[in-house]
Amino acid sequence: MNLRSGAAQRLDLTACDREPIHIVGSVQPHGFLLGLEARSLTIVQASANAPAAASVGTVLDAALPDLAAVVRHHLEAAEPQDGALYLRTVTLETAGGRQAYEVAAHRVDELVVLELEEIDAAAAEIGVDVLTPRLRAFVERLQTARTVEDLCQFVAEDIRQITGLDRALVYRFDRDWHGTVLAEAGNGVLPSYLDLRFPASDIPAQARELYRRNRLRIIPDAGYVPVPIRPATTPSGKPLDLSQSVLRSVSPVHVEYMRNMGTMASMSVSILVDGALWGLISCHNRAPRRVPLQARNACDVLTQIFALQLSARERGAQSEKRLALGAVQARLLAFMAEEDSFVDGLLNHPDDVLALVDATGAAVVTADRCRLLGATPTEREVRALYRWLSEREDAEEVFVSEALSEAFPAAAAFADRASGLLAISVSKKYASYILWFRPEVVRTVKWGGNPVKAVRPDPEGGPDRLHPRKSFEIWKETVQGRSLPWSDPEVEAAKDLRASVLGIVLRRAEELAAMSEELQRSNKELEAFSYSVSHDLRAPFRHIVGYANLLKTREGAQLSDKGRHYVETIIEAAFSAGTLVDSLLSFSQMGRHALNKVWGDMNALVEEVRRKVLRDVTPDRTIRWEIAPLGRAYADPVMLRLVIENLLSNAVKYTRGTPEAVIAMGSLPPREGEAVYFVRDNGAGFDMAYVDKLFGVFQRLHRVEEFEGTGIGLANVRRIVERHGGRTWAEGRLGAGATFYFTLPIREEAH
Repeated sequence: MNLRSGAAQRLDLTACDREPIHIVGSVQPHGFLLGLEARSLTIVQASANAPAAASVGTVLDAALPDLAAVVRHHLEAAEPQDGALYLRTVTLETAGGRQAYEVAAHRVDELVVLELEEIDAAAAEIGVDVLTPRLRAFVERLQTARTVEDLCQFVAEDIRQITGLDRALVYRFDRDWHGTVLAEAGNGVLPSYLDLRFPASDIPAQARELYRRNRLRIIPDAGYVPVPIRPATTPSGKPLDLSQSVLRSVSPVHVEYMRNMGTMASMSVSILVDGALWGLISCHNRAPRRVPLQARNACDVLTQIFALQLSARERGAQSEKRLALGAVQARLLAFMAEEDSFVDGLLNHPDDVLALVDATGAAVVTADRCRLLGATPTEREVRALYRWLSEREDAEEVFVSEALSEAFPAAAAFADRASGLLAISVSKKYASYILWFRPEVVRTVKWGGNPVKAVRPDPEGGPDRLHPRKSFEIWKETVQGRSLPWSDPEVEAAKDLRASVLGIVLRRAEELAAMSEELQRSNKELEAFSYSVSHDLRAPFRHIVGYANLLKTREGAQLSDKGRHYVETIIEAAFSAGTLVDSLLSFSQMGRHALNKVWGDMNALVEEVRRKVLRDVTPDRTIRWEIAPLGRAYADPVMLRLVIENLLSNAVKYTRGTPEAVIAMGSLPPREGEAVYFVRDNGAGFDMAYVDKLFGVFQRLHRVEEFEGTGIGLANVRRIVERHGGRTWAEGRLGAGATFYFTLPIREEAH
């Protein structure tokens, strides 16, 4: 199946798509063409077989007055339209005698193009009276069709009967423009092509566009000799555009294709659904044969009726599917709205998640979570797919593929679970996706001959060119690595779910923003209140301590033992209250202090704090310090000193009952843009069941009689670290020590 390699191959394989088949400069010989200047009806171009009187430069009124009258009436009465319009029948004097013609006209820029098609004896046998009952019967048959295939079969049979050609095929295009024969009617003269597939290259892109613009096409004799149009260009200097032409000559490649098929005559009618090319009704005859105009018009009308019925059927089927999927989506929306996180609403209802797009597996993936539902690739494989989707330059909000391995080669390893992928992005900022998977469906495709065209040398010594295949025998291909295609309603359901998720996330974000605004206002009020109270209480507590000390020293001799005990209790309580007020004042100032971040040496800061902490340690204690290299950090040095001081002071305090205290400070490998530091001790530790209380204000896990303190130190640590954009957490075991962690965002140091 391999073709020649190299630049020559690439050039040849695109030759069909680039062939200018709309400006071939010739017509078929069963009629003639005239190009007229629209206002004066001067003949500016004519095919070589036009009557001698219709020479270039003459006015149509002088050359063919009967025809001129028809054209002038058309120009005065007709509304401009896209496509050829049949005017009427005229009879003209020719070299061979009087000849009847069907006249068609269309516009090309400033020109009126006339095409006169000869009427042969067969045309007289087919009239409106003959065709009307058949059209009426066809419409009645359409009502009985249960499937699209039934509709196609009915139209194939009726068109073959109207045209009298040997075979009529209904040919449908898929998304890749390959065509499949859905229905066929024939008399046995030509072989059957039912259920065969034909490659997109058989009908290249520009030919498909002509089929869309010009619904009817006829080639009465594939052995015809093209009739040139003279002169070769219009007055504007361009070749005449024959896109809407009835007589337009066809590509030599197409003529060769017909001959290789064993057909000498063909007719095609385009099937347009909502303006798009759905397929073709393609008719063939072994011998040359011309289908009369009346029959062709009847086929055109019949095909348009068929297309309307087809559109209604397909829309009805899609509407039913949309309704069914809409019910699933409504349930999912309700589930998501009930949960704090939309992800939980999806994960708790896997059947509906899969049913939404008829998938066998699904995954909800974010930067830190990967949840799998149904039959999916492994988490590692899904993660790799997630990274690929996130990093694509042309990343879309919705990605759809039925052959994932063609775009993402690594998917070949899990084709049995995910050959098809439908993915929606629910957050570009944080790269979150919902993925649906479909498994590989291995199937055998029957082609009408080997779909790969062969490049053969030109027999006349010219450059190699692409030729149509000679054999149309059934050629089977096993298709692997593809799933069943995702339908439009399924893709739309996924898009609607994405919109719903974004709506829920936006609503939650608005609610959180409102709550955050309210909390900020409340926090400011609380900070102001605590600052005011703590500031105003400092002096009274100092006065209490001061006067109590005076009472103790000056009046001590007159006090009884019980009185002295009372005074000492007052001093101790007032001192503790003063310390608590100082801590509250410090905590309230944390949010008011502007951060002044600079680069600093962490080890130098730790050593400075360690010496300060040791001043309050009694000489009888043994402490072993293990300080690892910590590098440099970008932070507010005053604030960071408070963090380290609180953590080291706590470590010293809670190792008081340990024969040899071991206090360590170090760092872990950076992760997700953060530097991670820790302070570890072998002291009293704590029960992990109460770890959530550690960093709260006034939260203590030990009795004040055992370890002094206000319960604000760790709250200060968390507040400072969070203001820097970091996190705090702790691990511990009762009686076996504790480890406190904090992080700081990593920033590249400028040199």
